[in-house]
Amino acid sequence: MAISMADIQHLRKMTGAGMMDCKNALTEAEGDFDKAIEIIRKKGQAFAAKREDRDATEGCVLAATNGDFAAIVAVNCETDFVAMNGDFVGMTKSILDAALSNKPADIDTLKGIKVGDRTIAELVTDRMGVTGEKMELNVYKQITAPTVVAYVHPGNKLASIVGFNKPNVDEQVAKDIAMQIAAMSPVALVPEEVSEEIKERELKIAREKAIEAGKPENLIDRIAEGALQKFYKEFTLLQQEFVKNPKQTIAQYLAQHDKELAVTGFQRFTLNAE
Repeated sequence: MAISMADIQHLRKMTGAGMMDCKNALTEAEGDFDKAIEIIRKKGQAFAAKREDRDATEGCVLAATNGDFAAIVAVNCETDFVAMNGDFVGMTKSILDAALSNKPADIDTLKGIKVGDRTIAELVTDRMGVTGEKMELNVYKQITAPTVVAYVHPGNKLASIVGFNKPNVDEQVAKDIAMQIAAMSPVALVPEEVSEEIKERELKIAREKAIEAGKPENLIDRIAEGALQKFYKEFTLLQQEFVKNPKQTIAQYLAQHDKELAVTGFQRFTLNAE
């Protein structure tokens, strides 16, 4: 049977699949839209099974806010060509929008949310059938606070979100802190919040370096502790030097604007290895 261009375009709008994929699916389904959609979805599932062992190290990272809620989502793919594609970025944004609207507690709940007539998990799988690449929704981070702000670095590979203890925080101050987190990759707000695993790792590294340098055995632990304190200054947010003014710490920068202002939490994600 003849398949009209209007039908092809309608199916493309419904599925996001390519024109030829839509034409072939409609032809196979003899014009039945429901069957054609199922054909396209099965194609995506087939691609997902075939490419399970492939590396998906590229992708799109986005973040945004909705009232007192902020979220980051990251969808991985195999190539930068697909990562920069407008439809792929649009799909990632639709997932982020769903997260902001529904405020799911975890990534599994997010994957089950419906966008149109498909769950987010199905949306990602269907997109695999369109591009022929492995895709994964592998990151979802969120915070809630009286003031929240999101920062997405140009290129959609890095994003951060941060919350503050007071409403109506100065927009520039909030943005500065979000950009600081993106640029300097703190592991915790203050030293007391650094995990024991990280502390032990840094102490071990410092001890090994001191031994290799031939330092006296009775000084090894003291040297390691000094290295840990240096680590805190570099990787805990409030002790970090402010990137815009290294003469100030972040704690001093916040106090300069409002002595009662405090960061309640933050999240950060980047596709690039650090």
